[in-house]
Amino acid sequence: MAKRRIVVLGSTGSIGTQTLDVVRRHGDQLEIVGLAVNGSVDALLAQAREFGVRHLAVGDAALADDPRCDEARSIVERLPQVADGEEGAFEGDGASEPTFGVGPEAVAALAQLPEADVVVNALVGAAGLRASYDALAAGKVLALANKESLVVGGDLIMPLAAEVDAQRRAAGMAPATGPAGALMPIDSEHGAIYQCLLGENPHEVSKLWVTASGGPFRGRTRDELTAITPAQALAHPTWNMGAKISIDSSTLMNKGLEVIEAHHLFAMPYDKIEVVVQPQSAIHSMVEFADGSVKAHLGTTDMRIPIQFALSYPDRWEAPVPPLDFRTLGTLEFAAPDTDTFRCLALARHAGEVGGTLPAVMNAANEIAVASFLAERIGYLDIAACVEAAMDAHERAGVQVVESLEQLEAIDAWARQTARAWCAGRVGRA
Repeated sequence: MAKRRIVVLGSTGSIGTQTLDVVRRHGDQLEIVGLAVNGSVDALLAQAREFGVRHLAVGDAALADDPRCDEARSIVERLPQVADGEEGAFEGDGASEPTFGVGPEAVAALAQLPEADVVVNALVGAAGLRASYDALAAGKVLALANKESLVVGGDLIMPLAAEVDAQRRAAGMAPATGPAGALMPIDSEHGAIYQCLLGENPHEVSKLWVTASGGPFRGRTRDELTAITPAQALAHPTWNMGAKISIDSSTLMNKGLEVIEAHHLFAMPYDKIEVVVQPQSAIHSMVEFADGSVKAHLGTTDMRIPIQFALSYPDRWEAPVPPLDFRTLGTLEFAAPDTDTFRCLALARHAGEVGGTLPAVMNAANEIAVASFLAERIGYLDIAACVEAAMDAHERAGVQVVESLEQLEAIDAWARQTARAWCAGRVGRA
C-alpha cells in the first residue's frame, strides 16, 4: 500500500511536533512531503533534514532575507529530483520539484500541494482558516487542529468538506461504512465524539458531552482570579499545550470554541451540546443516545492518540503511547462548569447560537485579549471583558450572514482593531 503523504502546517508547535512523532513510528505508512512554520526557522531546518522534506514554507514575511531561509532553500534544492513513476514521485506536471517560500501565500500553497494526501492544519488562530479552505478546495483530507477554521468559517468549511466526501466516495477512496473522512478532527474532544458516533444513527443522538479539565483555576472565585499572572495561567494540570491554547483552557474559552466546533462538525444544535468538567481528563468526550445509553471515549491524556487516528482512519494502528491502566486511575469526577466565574464559555456559546459573523468577532477579540494578557498589558479577567465589549459592538452594528473568506477577514480585522483599542484603554488599570 502506498504511503499517505502528509503536509504539516505549524510543524514546530505542540500538535506539529507530535504529528511528526507519529510519522516516525509509522514511517512505513506515512511520509512528510511539506512543512510550514511561522517563524521557528531553526526547528524547521532540523525537521526538513530529518524527514528529507521537499516542500518548505515560512509564514513570517519579515524573515524573507534571513540567512536561515537561504539555508532552507538550499536544503530542498540539494534533494535529488524524482521522476514520474519512481517511488516517491507524484504523477503530475512537475509537482515533485522541491519548493521553498516565505509569506502567507507560501503556506497556502503547501495546503494545495499536488502530491499531498492529507493536510494537518496545526496553525494557531484565525490564520488557519484560509489554509483549511484551500486544502479542502484542492480535494485534500483535512486533519484539523485549528479550532478557528470552524469557529470562524464553519459555514464555509463544512459544505466544502461534504463536497470532498462525495468525491472520495465516487473515487472509491472512502471506507465501505462510516464517514468518508475528508475532515478528520484532531482535537481530543472531537476525535472522541467522532469515534463514539461511528456505526451510530445520528438521528438517535440526544446529547454531545464535551469534557473539560476545568483548567488550573477550577473552583476559584472571580475575586481570586483578579491577580492571576500569565505564568499561573500557563500551568495546565493535565495537557502540555502552546501558550494561546493554555490561556484559553484556563478561561474556558477553549471549551466554548469546542462547542461551536462540535455544532459544525456533527450538525448538532446547541441545545444538544453540553460541557462537563472531568478533571482527570481520562474521558475525552461522550455521546448520549435517545434510549439513555452513553458512549464515552477514554484513554491516556496524549494528543498523539487522536492525531494518529486522524491519519490512520478508518484503520487503527499500534498505540503511540502506553494505554490507560484503569487499575491505577482511581476516581472519575464530574461537575458543571462555572460560567459565572469563567465568562468566556458563556460568551462563546452565545456567539455560536447567534451565528453569522459574531463567532469571528468573538474569536479575533479573544486572540488580541490573550496576547495582551500574556504581555501583561491587561488583567486576567479583562480577557472576557474585552471579548464581550467587541461582541456587543458588533451586535449593535448588525451581525452578518457568512458569505466569503474576504468578508470574514474584514470582520476579523475590525474586531482586532476594536479589541486593541479596548485593551489600550485598560493599560495602567490592570
